[in-house]
Amino acid sequence: MLLSRTFSHPKSFARPRIVCASSRGGIFPNIIRQSSTTTHLLHKPSLSARRQVPIPLLFVYSSEWDPRSKNGMGRCAAWFAEKGYTCLELDLGYPFDKDTSTSEALMKAYEDDMAAHARSLEIPFAPVIIARDGGTLIAQTYVSSHPASALLLISPPSSNEAFAAANRRMLPTPLRAFDFEVSFPVGVMVTKRKLPALEKESRLWKDPGVDKIVVKGAAAVTEQEGLVKIEEWLHELGF
Repeated sequence: MLLSRTFSHPKSFARPRIVCASSRGGIFPNIIRQSSTTTHLLHKPSLSARRQVPIPLLFVYSSEWDPRSKNGMGRCAAWFAEKGYTCLELDLGYPFDKDTSTSEALMKAYEDDMAAHARSLEIPFAPVIIARDGGTLIAQTYVSSHPASALLLISPPSSNEAFAAANRRMLPTPLRAFDFEVSFPVGVMVTKRKLPALEKESRLWKDPGVDKIVVKGAAAVTEQEGLVKIEEWLHELGF
């Protein structure tokens, strides 16, 4: 397994809808919040899992803002629910009713929405946050001000500057680099093709306290290879 561990540690509104998810633990409903187009889907841990993990996994993305951020996340959540994890998919709606004139304001709007949903679900433990592509910017904004048990960034941009340059439609202004302290477990999963850019530009990739996970290609990120490596990473952390 290509894993490096270098630290130790013990304007639209939607009507209410019912979304159901299934696992071997049964089928259960979730009522979607009315305050925005944000939706959440809870995957309860399978009753047939060998163990029940108390730390929840929070899969955060915004399919309206960056469709790539959703790729494979539902599959990941369902897979880990079968392994005994409580998994929450949070699809953040575009904040049409908020100030989005700058990239910082846009990220703050997403952060506030994410925090509100996390509070409303009354999660007993700080979650492990998992995000990919543009969703990693939202996740990093969130952990800059809110607790997390761990953070896994899948296929993150090599830098905010690089993402803004390649996605001018998504970020209205340059987005300052994140500077949160890596005082909790952080992992970065990347494909071999994207590795050189991260090695050159990524602050987190250069940080010796960040776990590095490399997979062969984009398809492997949320297929069996990537899922197994994420599971091994979680086990290494004691989750």
